[in-house]
Amino acid sequence: MHELGVTENIVNIASTKAGEAQANKVIKINLVVGELSGFVPDCIQFYFDSLSKDTVAQGAVLHFESVPAELRCRDCSTVFRPQDTLWSCPECGGRSIEIFKGRELYIESMEVE
Repeated sequence: MHELGVTENIVNIASTKAGEAQANKVIKINLVVGELSGFVPDCIQFYFDSLSKDTVAQGAVLHFESVPAELRCRDCSTVFRPQDTLWSCPECGGRSIEIFKGRELYIESMEVE
C-alpha cells in the first residue's frame, strides 16, 4: 500500500512540472523502478489511474524501466548481480555486501503538450 503515497507524489510532481512548462497535458511519464525497491508497477498504475483524474496527468501513459539489482563487495569492491538469495561475492566469497543499484524509484522524464 506504500504505492499510494508514492503515486500521489508522482501525480503532484507531474502536475507541477507541467505547470512550470506551461503544458496543458502530460502525455507520458517515464519511471525508473529498482528491482529491490519494493514497488509494484501494476499497483502504481492502478493508483495513478484514480489519482490523476481531473489533473493534467489524466490519461498519461506510465512507462516503467526496471533496474536490476547490483551488489558491491565491501572487501574487494567487486560489483555483481545477486544469484537468487546468494549474496556473497563471486570473486572473494566475502559476505560484507552493500546494495549498489536496485532501490531506485524516480521520474526519469515526461512528455507534455
